[in-house]
Amino acid sequence: MTKITAPFSGQCLCGQIRYEVDSIEPNMGHCHCTMCRKFHGAAFATFGEATVENFRFTAGRDFLKDYVAANGTKRTFCSNCGSSLLFEPADSDGSVVEFTLGTLDSDIPTKPDAHIFTKFGAQWYDITDDLPQFPEGRETVANK
Repeated sequence: MTKITAPFSGQCLCGQIRYEVDSIEPNMGHCHCTMCRKFHGAAFATFGEATVENFRFTAGRDFLKDYVAANGTKRTFCSNCGSSLLFEPADSDGSVVEFTLGTLDSDIPTKPDAHIFTKFGAQWYDITDDLPQFPEGRETVANK
């Protein structure tokens, strides 16, 4: 998959926080880890990546709130409506922004390319597409 370049925009549910992303990196995935499932209230969360210079908040920075988990991962959300916006791994060097694709207002010309942390997936959800499935992160061996 190649980088997607165009101006894209997104926002939280209440519209207080808005952002723009100029270019989306190739890795776009569905995360099935327990924390993403709980944070999103769904079988998985779907993230895209952008380099920090290609992502910017255009409104509502005062509404941003962070939750730092015991494992050091950080989730950023809207303090007004609760929309999940960003994820940051504990070992992040700050050069990449992982943002929730569900908050985009713009259509994008590609789709996620993998399921990650599938060994923690909800037992009530079956993955039925042909995307590679990684038991943990992308560095583990894919099941498909």
